[in-house]
Amino acid sequence: MRGPAVVRRGRSVWLRALRVARRIEVDVIGLNYVGLVAGTVFFAWSVTPSLVPRDWLFQGLISGINAAIGYGAGCLLEWGFRRWVRPRLRVGGLPMRWRYVLKVAILIMCGLIAAYMLVLSADWQRQIYTLMDMPGTTRAAYLRTGGLSLAVGMAVVAGYRTLRELVRFVARELSRWVRVPPRFAPAVGSALLIVLLVLLFNGIATKAFFAVANSAFSVRNDKVTPYAVQPRQPERSGSPQSLAAWDTLGSEGRWFVSHGPDPLLLSAATGQPAREPIRVYVGLDSATAGHTQEELAVAELERTHAFDRKVLAIVTTTGTGWVNSTAAAALEYLYSGDTAIVASQYSYLPSVLSFLADRQKVAVAGHKMFDAVYAAWSARPPQSRPKLVVYGESLGSQGSEAAFGGLADLRDKVDGALWVGPPNSNRLWSQFVSRRDPGSPEVEPVYADGLVVRFASDTADLSKPSPDWRRPRIAYLQHASDPIVWWSPDLIFSRPAWLSEPRGPDVSSQMRWWPFVTFWQVAADLTNAQSVTDGHGHNYGSLVLDGWAAVLPPPNWTPDLTERVRTQLELAETYERVVK
Repeated sequence: MRGPAVVRRGRSVWLRALRVARRIEVDVIGLNYVGLVAGTVFFAWSVTPSLVPRDWLFQGLISGINAAIGYGAGCLLEWGFRRWVRPRLRVGGLPMRWRYVLKVAILIMCGLIAAYMLVLSADWQRQIYTLMDMPGTTRAAYLRTGGLSLAVGMAVVAGYRTLRELVRFVARELSRWVRVPPRFAPAVGSALLIVLLVLLFNGIATKAFFAVANSAFSVRNDKVTPYAVQPRQPERSGSPQSLAAWDTLGSEGRWFVSHGPDPLLLSAATGQPAREPIRVYVGLDSATAGHTQEELAVAELERTHAFDRKVLAIVTTTGTGWVNSTAAAALEYLYSGDTAIVASQYSYLPSVLSFLADRQKVAVAGHKMFDAVYAAWSARPPQSRPKLVVYGESLGSQGSEAAFGGLADLRDKVDGALWVGPPNSNRLWSQFVSRRDPGSPEVEPVYADGLVVRFASDTADLSKPSPDWRRPRIAYLQHASDPIVWWSPDLIFSRPAWLSEPRGPDVSSQMRWWPFVTFWQVAADLTNAQSVTDGHGHNYGSLVLDGWAAVLPPPNWTPDLTERVRTQLELAETYERVVK
């Protein structure tokens, strides 16, 4: 008798444990196990290699979001199966205890897969760090990604469930007060909520967010660093003789006009007599009543006699008005200071926010500035004009491109163009890449045998595919590992050519394309694009010197001079990183 009693007690304990587990699952966790499997698969995809190395914090954020997306997709599949497929199947369900055994097995399996992928991911990240000549992360430190991903994924799922309860509440109220049939109330409630959210985020919330952001970054724009001192040379905007007041140039503008090589430094590097370079800058607050920024910029160019120099460069800035100091100084070294560079600020927002909110603004600003300068330049006799070139980096390249209707228009108006790290949405860049010569890969495209337009990731690329490079020359500098160049909404649903063709030298051979996942991975890489060493990601360093030397080579320039100037540029870049 004792044996059966023990068995009955054991069975009773087992049943109570199942009921408790069931209560916990329904009331506390409410897991959907198909969603859990799909979320684990999405998590595993998300920790595969991307373009630039990621520390555990960024990886945890992106993996948590991806896992939540996968969980939602799995829930949707499970719901569809229960609604349309299962009623047609004449198969009984598993006994309760076996269902719970299966669920426990799924939990264990998902945990083991996640842990295994984290270990692999740590090794992959170290490989990417090695490709970019950077110190790698440790496996133990990287495993923190798992905990953060779990927290982020749970937060996203909790947000969705809150939204779902809100829809149910709206549906109940519609049935109660508007007499909407209960069958249709959830659909009507969902539609109303979606419309409300779209209107909110596309209208009130978006405007409020960017208004607050503009206000916040306008304060930063007024920041005065002790390392940016008002220039005294009349060739600089912000000087006592300038039409653009020093305190109106903004933080980036003040840095631009207060730095750069002087004639002594130029002569020491090149061994040739040098002039004081002209740097003209117009901030958002510089334009006075009755005058636009473009009119003030042209007036500054006239005041400084910029049209009497050998080279005049129009730079379209990024975000807050930043000008790449290395690119500006490189051109001044090449021509011993017989140059004029003009730039203007169009936004208070940094590049990432400007990309989201001000893409049209940068296009308009770039177009207006070029047209104004070009009109004043073309009014002078052809024999006395300086060479006219354009430059833009990142979002600035998009604004600079906007001034031209196409390649013929570009070649007709300028003596050269250098565009660095162009976003994937650039109009001219996209045309050149999509029409590249058959057999040339997307990361190293060749357009029309390289006769006019060339793409380069290093110095050697500028001389490919042949030494015959007709003028005016157009060059794009782009790294295979630069997420700003390769990020696109198309990554959500389609595999890009740069992941189907042979990879660039600093892109992991283990990187694969997955729907949704690769889009989020590369989007996360945008925030880390400049956290890598020069020559990788969005760090182009002194490669801009080689770009200028190829696009607009001065007479009697030698490779030895290039290396001497490169040393000076790298020293100045190091100084700027430390004090700015």
